[in-house]
Amino acid sequence: MEIAYQLYTSRKALPLTGQLSFLKRVGYDHIELWPGAYQDDPRGFRRALDDAGLDAPSVFIADPTEADDLPAWIEAAQVLGGRTIVRPGLMPERRPTGADGWKRLAERLSKEAEIAWSAGLNFAWHNHDFEFQPLADGARPIDILVEHSDPLVRLELDCGWVFQAGSDIETELRRFADRIIAIHAKDAAPLGTVEEDGWLAHGDGVIDWLALLPAIRATNATLVVVEHDEPADWEYVARRSYESLAQLFDGKDDR
Repeated sequence: MEIAYQLYTSRKALPLTGQLSFLKRVGYDHIELWPGAYQDDPRGFRRALDDAGLDAPSVFIADPTEADDLPAWIEAAQVLGGRTIVRPGLMPERRPTGADGWKRLAERLSKEAEIAWSAGLNFAWHNHDFEFQPLADGARPIDILVEHSDPLVRLELDCGWVFQAGSDIETELRRFADRIIAIHAKDAAPLGTVEEDGWLAHGDGVIDWLALLPAIRATNATLVVVEHDEPADWEYVARRSYESLAQLFDGKDDR
């Protein structure tokens, strides 16, 4: 399993390119990018990655809007050397309130996934908690998205958000195993914690990752991603999470 660092974690510690050498020293070879990092200058950011000895196999693009913006994002991802582009969710005001709206989103994502595939890229949806919370009719958005989309629409399952939604992570890993191509190994404090929005470095939280390991390995995931939305100390999060994940997947930490 390849371990990546989601640069959104340290978005408040500018400049972003100045963080890359530290991340390489920690042990990362892979970075997952969010649009704020690269969209103004994809070529310049690619040079910075190359200079640091890092790559970006997974590239977040913008939330889907009414605009047909996919060609520009594909071009940027190709410049960055990405293998997968990821739609990261929907702002609250744009989330469908009924099943029909989620079915329409599934149709759109299916078309986008076909376009991405023809350009040599995988296409994935990144969940938050809201996809696992039932609509008025009891249906869950995540189930609608998967059932009504082409299998080319893959999932980057954020386990931390599954936990915060009150769902069982192992159940969801096994339910969507064939669709999952990446895992966000976001660790969590006990539900109700407000400090750092309830997130912790991987290995410091209450999620039993060792127990989840068989279910993670049963998916099609090849990338596991470190993320923390509001870290008090992003360098600690980056280092601690890498060490914890290296031990989890390799049985050792040789760095």
